[in-house]
Amino acid sequence: MKFTKMHGCGNDYVYINCLEEKVDNPAELARRVSDRHFGIGSDGLILICPSDRADVRMRMFNADGSEGEMCGNGIRCVAKYVYDHHIVEKTGLSVETGAGIKQLDLFTEQGKVVQVRVDMGEPVLAAAQIPVVSDKAEVIGVPVEVGGKTWEMTCVSMGNPHAVVFVPDTAGLDLISYGPLFEHHEMFPKRVNTEFVQVLSREEINMRVWERGSGETLACGTGTCASVMACILTGRTGHRVLVHLLGGDLTIEYEEKSNHIFMTGPAVTVYEGEIETIR
Repeated sequence: MKFTKMHGCGNDYVYINCLEEKVDNPAELARRVSDRHFGIGSDGLILICPSDRADVRMRMFNADGSEGEMCGNGIRCVAKYVYDHHIVEKTGLSVETGAGIKQLDLFTEQGKVVQVRVDMGEPVLAAAQIPVVSDKAEVIGVPVEVGGKTWEMTCVSMGNPHAVVFVPDTAGLDLISYGPLFEHHEMFPKRVNTEFVQVLSREEINMRVWERGSGETLACGTGTCASVMACILTGRTGHRVLVHLLGGDLTIEYEEKSNHIFMTGPAVTVYEGEIETIR
């Protein structure tokens, strides 16, 4: 099976072109290829599929085989793949995801995509739709007890569920201890991605993320959008924020008029190859 290894800010996935390849058991394939010792090594698997609603369709699977609705870093790489491989020869394209159709603008250098701006759509704040179990209609700046500590938490869905908490310092955070406690907390019936945010200024934040099904990753596109929305809702930042992640930087913009969030960041091809594995 042919594959391409790509990453957005270090959030790396194995990409399969399902316009040419057939994958019968994507959950098992995701577990196999994601293993960094016995497989290729990645945060998960992304399938690039045909769509009758958009230019292409993206299916995203976490490293544990669970399917996610949306991946912000992954969708930028999908755009780069289909443009660089001449599947779609235009710099504005649409991608069908589990969270709806997303519109993307591609920025190229020497015929290759280097940056992608994604219209990530409207943030969902209704607790029942995220979902998060709460007696409040929206969970914004709510104290929650996790791991013997009280955290200020804001919950946002960007097509997938996020819990954003604010910390004084992301570098010294014991993420491996607290991340799983949030992911499997009873408040989150579908588990949750958790963003730990340090506010540097009105225009800049640091963020680390624990992704459901994958653990700590170097970046999370939907998580950066959720984090900036949480910052805006709690009065910490303006509407355009540079987000520093372990794997690089993303620029997030919130457009109040449309209630849409836009994400701009890099997409990188690491290598292409073939693997002997299950289909």
